Amino acid sequence: MAEIYDFTRRIKRIRNIRRSSQVFFLLLFIVLLYLAEFSFTSSGNPGEINPPSQWLNLFLYTDPLSGFATGISAWVLLSTLLLGLITMAGTIFFGRFFCGWVCPLGTLNHAMSSFKSERKSRKGKSLIDSNRYHRYQGWKYYILFGLIALAIAGSVQTGLFDPITIAARSFGMVIIPALNTAVNDMAAALSDSSFPIFRFFGAAIFKISSGTITYLKQPRFHGIFWLALIFLLILVANRLFTRFWCRGLCPLGAFLGILSRYSIFGLYKHTERCNDCDLCLLHCQGGDDPHGDIPHRRPECHLCLNCKAACPENALSFKFQPYLKQYNPRPDLTTRRTILAGIAGLAAFPVIRSGDKFINEPSFIRPPGSLIEEDFLKQCIRCGQCMKICPTNVLQPALLETGWEGIFSPVLMARIGYCEHYCTLCGEICPTGAIRKLKSEEKFGQTGPPPIKIGTAFFDKGRCLPWAFGTTCIVCEEWCPTSPKAIWLEDAEVIDRQGSKKIVRLPHVDIDKCTGCGACEYACPISGKPGVYITSAGETRDPNRSLLLGKRK
Repeated sequence: MAEIYDFTRRIKRIRNIRRSSQVFFLLLFIVLLYLAEFSFTSSGNPGEINPPSQWLNLFLYTDPLSGFATGISAWVLLSTLLLGLITMAGTIFFGRFFCGWVCPLGTLNHAMSSFKSERKSRKGKSLIDSNRYHRYQGWKYYILFGLIALAIAGSVQTGLFDPITIAARSFGMVIIPALNTAVNDMAAALSDSSFPIFRFFGAAIFKISSGTITYLKQPRFHGIFWLALIFLLILVANRLFTRFWCRGLCPLGAFLGILSRYSIFGLYKHTERCNDCDLCLLHCQGGDDPHGDIPHRRPECHLCLNCKAACPENALSFKFQPYLKQYNPRPDLTTRRTILAGIAGLAAFPVIRSGDKFINEPSFIRPPGSLIEEDFLKQCIRCGQCMKICPTNVLQPALLETGWEGIFSPVLMARIGYCEHYCTLCGEICPTGAIRKLKSEEKFGQTGPPPIKIGTAFFDKGRCLPWAFGTTCIVCEEWCPTSPKAIWLEDAEVIDRQGSKKIVRLPHVDIDKCTGCGACEYACPISGKPGVYITSAGETRDPNRSLLLGKRK
């Protein structure tokens, strides 16, 4: 009985340590995302904005796949992403510890997979069969090789599959805004109640949320359905296959799996103690065959240690073990498929690049400080941090506005918001330098060089109230933040239908002063298509988008 008690206590101790680590890092990830918000300094001066702490990007910085893909695509070595070397070093020592102990998406997949019943023998047998190694677990390596080949060609698409960026997009742009909406709606409903106690709780919720949420308005994101659907499918897939994303599709897991093949610590099986009970397979999260015909597949192990905790004979131990081929089988890949995956990645680049013709397309506008489009797509990992921190919600995830290559990358949608004149937070929070850091004075041209232009405003004279209907309206001029104002008014005499004369102030754009911030389009009172709109024509980052054809190189 004492041996059974000690065994049970050992199982609980090992699992509790790992679960505590998973919960801690998941909560830390959520808290850091939540704190990535816009806020003024204590003085409240609009020109004094609290710069975001670099610790808010901790998980993105420790993601070695993002750093590696960005480095080989743009041929730059970002100091912030060097923290990924710590993850790589830990993997070489201990194996894929990041997947089993740190990764927030891995934790959610683990939790969803753990909902399966393990006590009923019928389902227990299906779990044992499911948790054996399957050939689909090699898919993630082919995805990794294709993405690396695409990055070498000059386009970073790892962010579409990387678990850290998927989790950052999903929490920052789907879950947290949805919770904010639910809380605000609940508070509004309680405040309108006829019962005093409900009104009290509604007022309390409003007070708490207004003290903790620093957005100027509730954030809402374009294409949120697709972001939510992808996240939901990843989680639901665990009901069919244990940690399906981690086992079969995750390129970061494949990247770490290649490194973990050479780890100096790992699981060792004492075959003389094994009684073939299969309890290790019943609890296995990685599908690494701790009890398979081939010795333990170290590249697939998530280091959850469930097998060690579940083994009644203590036949599995985690210990120092130098590289031995017989105990470290390589990923089950074929040379032909590996080459085909690389070729597919290289072939995808000219297809998406030539088909989209993004270079001269003025319909989308990038954030201020963005690199030239070719370089931007070499470094943007679609993490959504710039959109999450934007105070006016003007930055939105692109769907097909920028073509397939730029899906989920940030673009301005001026009918939703506008680029705050003093704000440079998108460049401060960007983890890869796709949006470079700007000072406020540099952004609006107080340091000598011209201001940063992200586009130019144009009037639609068929919809603008003064131009089309002779109606007085100066909203765009009032909202224009530049000094002197880029929108100026001209007094003009017009004759109405009754033949009466009146003076109307007609708005014009000074293209040398306009920065393309979109405040005029945002504030335009005309519903639907506005009377003034902005395009990327004239942006300073790319000479090919100069306003006049004669200035293009």
